[in-house]
Amino acid sequence: MVLVLVLSRLCDPCSELHIAELAYEQSALSDLLGVPAVAVNEARLYRAVDQLLPHKAALEKHLKARLGELFGLSYDVLLYDVLPLVPARLGQAKANPLAQRGYSRDNRPDGKQVCIALVVSRCGMPIGYELFAGNKADVTTVQQIVTTMEKRYGQAEREPCQN
Repeated sequence: MVLVLVLSRLCDPCSELHIAELAYEQSALSDLLGVPAVAVNEARLYRAVDQLLPHKAALEKHLKARLGELFGLSYDVLLYDVLPLVPARLGQAKANPLAQRGYSRDNRPDGKQVCIALVVSRCGMPIGYELFAGNKADVTTVQQIVTTMEKRYGQAEREPCQN
């Protein structure tokens, strides 16, 4: 299922639901991977993502090294944006402590949300993400993202801040 996810998203970036309902069946991946379309469903794809989560740090470290080698990526400038995961995708989210009511960019104050901060390189290549509570204001994430990215990728060559 991990290969299905990775290859599907390389060919046609989309959600697990779209892969399960349409994209996989319309691709040649079943022939290439030997996994029939009937075996690919939303629940199995989500479970595959859950299995990857404990390996997030190791995967990000490996991908950073490979992307640097293959594409000569520089990590001197990193950009990020915080986006809410909308309530409809979270269900009731009763077991998720990060699911909180917060500012909804799509005018959906009726449910809980989780915020994801996507970090990209200067050229827009995604290199990592962090999750925040749904009620955390974007501006309060800056210091945590800077600290996390500096630990992960090293400090950029810049002058230290004068207090």
